[in-house]
Amino acid sequence: MNFLKNQQGQGIMEYVIISSLVGICCLVAVKSFGDVIQKRISNMQAQVVKEIDLKPTK
Repeated sequence: MNFLKNQQGQGIMEYVIISSLVGICCLVAVKSFGDVIQKRISNMQAQVVKEIDLKPTK
């Protein structure tokens, strides 16, 4: 009966479940938006390279 009254592990299990769900949500978001973000970063990089004059100054 003492085993059934011990609820110390319950808080740890709730933390594990919540952190697992947050991790899964993050993985889904990165998988969903990863290509879009990569394309935007590539476009910004190309635009910055066009705008900056890379010739050395004397």
